[in-house]
Amino acid sequence: MDTTNTYFAHETAVIDEPCQIGKGTKIWHFSHIMQDSIIGEQCNIGQNVVVSPRVILGRNVKVQNNVSIYTGVICEDDVFLGPSMVFTNVMNPRSAVNRKSEFQPTQVRKGASIGANATIVCGNEIGAYAMIGAGTVIIRPVKPYALMVGNPARQIGWVSKYGDKLDFDGNGKAVCQETGECYTLEQGFVKAINTD
Repeated sequence: MDTTNTYFAHETAVIDEPCQIGKGTKIWHFSHIMQDSIIGEQCNIGQNVVVSPRVILGRNVKVQNNVSIYTGVICEDDVFLGPSMVFTNVMNPRSAVNRKSEFQPTQVRKGASIGANATIVCGNEIGAYAMIGAGTVIIRPVKPYALMVGNPARQIGWVSKYGDKLDFDGNGKAVCQETGECYTLEQGFVKAINTD
């Protein structure tokens, strides 16, 4: 345990050494942080969460209850992982076959949100600020700001950094109704632009 009390861990949490846990992070009931994992500052690890060896979570990552984050997963800052969502790390698992050398990486970029009960098949990247709907199954890389739903996932639109759906005009421009931030859609990719 951290003797400097820079993070909070509930008495039922299990924290294996060595690992790194950032200042202000909270780890709740029955969660297990495994060795060599790195958790950034101001994260919230919900109840019954497993963070496997060598997982990396950036700053301000919110992990809801019952999420297992397997080796090979990297989440950048401000990622939201919804209740009971699922990561994988092997494409063809078999109980009798050891495939630990075949783990495939999964990268969740800054600000992305993954909804409850979604499944992220390993080897894919979730783009910055993408929104993955509840129950969605991701089998391919996801573009930044993309709004994904279904099984298998399909893109049904774009979202702002704030999480609101963007409506692009004929010139490929959209404005977030909550923040006034402007976005462009060019060659199938969304970019936030300066609002000045």
